[in-house]
Amino acid sequence: MDDIKKRSDFIRDIIKKDLKEGKNSGRVHTRFPPEPNGYLHIGHAKAICINFGLAEEFHGKCNLRFDDTNPTKEESEYVESIKKDVRWLGFDWEEKEYYTSDYFDRLYELAVLLVKKGKAYICDLNAEEMRKYRGTLKGPGKDSPCRDRSIEENLKLLKDMREGKYEDGSKVLRAKIDMSSPNLNMRDPVIYRILHRKHHRTGNDWCIYPTYDWAHGQSDSIEDITHSICTLEFEDHRPLYDWFIDQLGIHHPQQIEFARLNLTYMVLSKRKLLELVEKKYINGWDDPRMPTLSGIRRRGYTPEAVRNFCTEISVAKADSTVDIALLEHFVREDLNKKAPRVMGVINPLKVVIDNYPDGSSEELTAINNPEDPSKGTRKVPFSKILYIERDDFMEDPPKKFYRLAPGREVRLRYAYFIKCIDVVKDTDGDIIELHCTYDPETKGGDSPDGRRVKATLHWVSAEHSILAEVRLFDRLFIKENPLKLEEGHDFKENLNPDSFKVANNCWLEPSLSSARPGDIYQFERLGYFCVDQDSTMEKAVFNRTVTLRDKWAKIKKAGL
Repeated sequence: MDDIKKRSDFIRDIIKKDLKEGKNSGRVHTRFPPEPNGYLHIGHAKAICINFGLAEEFHGKCNLRFDDTNPTKEESEYVESIKKDVRWLGFDWEEKEYYTSDYFDRLYELAVLLVKKGKAYICDLNAEEMRKYRGTLKGPGKDSPCRDRSIEENLKLLKDMREGKYEDGSKVLRAKIDMSSPNLNMRDPVIYRILHRKHHRTGNDWCIYPTYDWAHGQSDSIEDITHSICTLEFEDHRPLYDWFIDQLGIHHPQQIEFARLNLTYMVLSKRKLLELVEKKYINGWDDPRMPTLSGIRRRGYTPEAVRNFCTEISVAKADSTVDIALLEHFVREDLNKKAPRVMGVINPLKVVIDNYPDGSSEELTAINNPEDPSKGTRKVPFSKILYIERDDFMEDPPKKFYRLAPGREVRLRYAYFIKCIDVVKDTDGDIIELHCTYDPETKGGDSPDGRRVKATLHWVSAEHSILAEVRLFDRLFIKENPLKLEEGHDFKENLNPDSFKVANNCWLEPSLSSARPGDIYQFERLGYFCVDQDSTMEKAVFNRTVTLRDKWAKIKKAGL
């Protein structure tokens, strides 16, 4: 309980107050209710962490409930992906896996009860007519011509709807509340609509399906939920949530709203993400550029980093946008502790060490992770011909370029000092090879005579290295707010044309020959990289998770 007392936000304060007053018999029971109509994204991670996290903190329970009330958009594929994502984040719903479709019979019975109470009626208006009757934010709506139907007639019509006697869109069941309410959600909202569609779990058993507003609160009540935690867009729906439950006289959970997560350079709309997938702007829901949990998992983000990020941003009542640099900071912070260090060259330049013995090689000792001495060391092979990063050499360097240049000496990580003595170019004048000498007295990277060099380069032995494909991912959008558009423009115009580049001629140290999909490494001086699922025994494929530059750490250090 001490840890619970230390953490505070408005949701936790409400729960603490409820527990102190003995409300809900001292229980805390939450739920995470995703719609299985797409893959979860980083915004859902916040909701998952809140609902499951609160249950853990207060020794309660959290249900995983699939809100599967729309058979036109839902698929079993999405159900399985959601379960995988929740488990990946480190949460377990134990035996509490539910579906709104489990309650279709009970929800229908409750709708019949509402009709019998004179609080719901069958309406024949079509969608366009209903919009006109609804009114506006500035003016009241007007009653449907069907509003005064008798209870008996409404019961018969509802039964006929249930039995499939009407076409899609020809009738709906509406709550009878107040067409002049300032809250548009209270102007006789739809409870059931006709949809002759096969459901992924109930098949063709039903041809009428409940709306979210109807199913949500009643499902919460059926599951004996104590705190129904939603994002802020449902705040205006809360009076309707409460009205339904009060009219039915059933267990009444408390709905609490929090601000959803918005991130710079990201779009967190399932509808828009689905458009990117279906129109093939990206390569599926798990494309590493996507903000989906499957995408960031494939990119190499860790569940610990995501949970730490969600804890840092906490919960608030007002919408705001979080800098993506903060999320990347937590990824780096976590991987810095865990990821083994290795050497890899993405854009190789050949280096020949002229005075190193022909046909010889040796093994040098390299540290696996300086943040964790228990990870030990490994051996890396060194030989006469190496690869270094092409960006680490300049023939005519500017003043502050300290890396390799003609006549200049640098250190090779874990190896020796080398000096460039010659540059070889092709017929087009492009540099294709460097010739260097090494100082055998500097093994390990230090000079006995105390001379210093200003740069340390990573490298691999050409003879021993393995070939790899490295996918260099960047932000999917070029604007901080991709949805801030002038009239007539589309958010897809803000897609980053350089968000995905492939480097095919990459060379990695041989220890990576045993790397398996999902393994994450720090390529020294380059960033963090994750083995992709496309890797084969013949060719490794790595995704860049994040670079080593940490904008957020610099912001914090500067005290801004």
